[in-house]
Amino acid sequence: MRFLFLLIVPLFSFANTPGENAELFGAFTLIPPLVAIVLAFITKDVILSLFMGVLSGTFLLALSKNILNATTIGLLNIYDTAVESFSKIISYMLHSMADSVNAGIILQILCIGGLVALITKMGGAKAIALSFAKRAKSALSAQINTWFLGLLIFFDDYANLLIVGPIMRPLADKFKISREKFAFIIDSTAAPVAGIAVISTWIGLEVSLIKTAYANIGIDNISAFGIFVETIPYRFYNIFMLFFVVMTAIMGREFGSMYKAEVRARSTGQVAPILKSGDLDTAELEDQFLAPKENIKIRAIDAIIPIFTLIILAILGFYFNGFSMLEGAEKELALASPLSFEAIRSAFGSADSSVVLFQAALFAAIVAIFMGVRRKIFGIKEAVETWIYGWKTMIFTIVLLLFAWSLSSIVKELGTSLFITSLLAERVPEFVLPATIFAFASAISFAIGTSYGTMGILMPLAVPLAFEIGKLNGFDTNALHEYMVINISCVLTGAIFGNHCSPISDNVILSSMSAKCDHMEHVRTQIPYALFICAISLFAGYVPVALGLSVWITLPLNFVLIAILLRLIGKKVEPKFA
Repeated sequence: MRFLFLLIVPLFSFANTPGENAELFGAFTLIPPLVAIVLAFITKDVILSLFMGVLSGTFLLALSKNILNATTIGLLNIYDTAVESFSKIISYMLHSMADSVNAGIILQILCIGGLVALITKMGGAKAIALSFAKRAKSALSAQINTWFLGLLIFFDDYANLLIVGPIMRPLADKFKISREKFAFIIDSTAAPVAGIAVISTWIGLEVSLIKTAYANIGIDNISAFGIFVETIPYRFYNIFMLFFVVMTAIMGREFGSMYKAEVRARSTGQVAPILKSGDLDTAELEDQFLAPKENIKIRAIDAIIPIFTLIILAILGFYFNGFSMLEGAEKELALASPLSFEAIRSAFGSADSSVVLFQAALFAAIVAIFMGVRRKIFGIKEAVETWIYGWKTMIFTIVLLLFAWSLSSIVKELGTSLFITSLLAERVPEFVLPATIFAFASAISFAIGTSYGTMGILMPLAVPLAFEIGKLNGFDTNALHEYMVINISCVLTGAIFGNHCSPISDNVILSSMSAKCDHMEHVRTQIPYALFICAISLFAGYVPVALGLSVWITLPLNFVLIAILLRLIGKKVEPKFA
């Protein structure tokens, strides 16, 4: 009975506040994300690593009650703590699944997976790849085409990853582009693009955080959206990463682990790493199952119509769903001029993206089934089986996301982020603050694997801190405004860093899945590139603009710097198969 009591009670009861936990554990609050990240690199087993990270976090949470209520911990307390730790894992998993946003994301991923399976079975994806292949004459054009398609799907990072990967992967394979490089390209056009798009599923959160942060310092008469637009030129990590992807393709140079991956692919024709003995190549089995039948004529239109249905319905859904959620002055403005840029921007920012994309993907799948049955490619039963098979291919991704979400909730409960941001509390010189905020945003986002969480944590701190330091240094109104814009951009773009390279980031997980690339190989090859651009953004971006250099001079100078450094440290990949 005692065991059952200990097992059930933690499902409904949690200990201290995040602030109390941060004060109690201090640097130990870093253990869960560090365990997950370090084990991911050592074992290359992401599920095990995330599970151990979650377990270490729940153990600390359960332990906190014993530390506060007793001076010594006996064997019985350790037993109780162990049982509570396991119970809390169940609790966090249940909370992650029960969250309406997370549930919508799961359904969205499953439905898009089913849609991709259908258009692959009909031969539409292969036909598109062949169509691109006629225009793409080399690995260079294949990479640029993938990059450009990623830019076109700017409105949502999840939709970007789940559409671009399956469509362009056959083309990348044809020109022997390694799966690691392909995953890097599609990952780099997801969050970095959606994060700076003025109409996207990100805009609502970003604008609302800016507005709330200004309200906290007593400034209400500002245009949060206007400030967001002003931050775009200062979003150095996003901008430099997009430029860097193009330069690696044009110059044909790579460095670090990515160079080895590209050499392997170009010299041997092996686009993916060799599996260990006994491992099952599930990607190959999926390709065989979903291969178009030999007696059908493949057409690009069989992929274009369902995908455009998805995109168009998603855009319309973002508008109408968001429009219905508008309140107050925003709703009055939208009703007065429903097709104005401001109304469209507000609607997109208020939309429930997970629900909209789920609905759009479901309807697009129905369209694909209708097209396939009408052309007698498959019957209703086979179509449904193919659709469900597409769901099955996403199960591993769903499990990863559940553990990643659970870990994110745990580090929030532990106060990990509060401990990290508390290091910013001491006074720093005004020209150091932007770089410091960017560095902390990058570190936090890497540790917790989420841009949204990092923005929500740091924005309330960065705006008041920048405001006070600017006033103390005697900035006039215009200089203070620009200084605050720079620091806000540091939060927004630093948050992208971890989302782009952390092994526990949902975007990185989806990139690996969409590219059919081993997850840890994707992380291992992408991190050197992410750190390279992060360092340039930090030292050649935010430090100079904080010292007064115009952003319009900083941007082109850094473009030149990136090209020069890539030329110096990058090695030429011989295009043997290109």
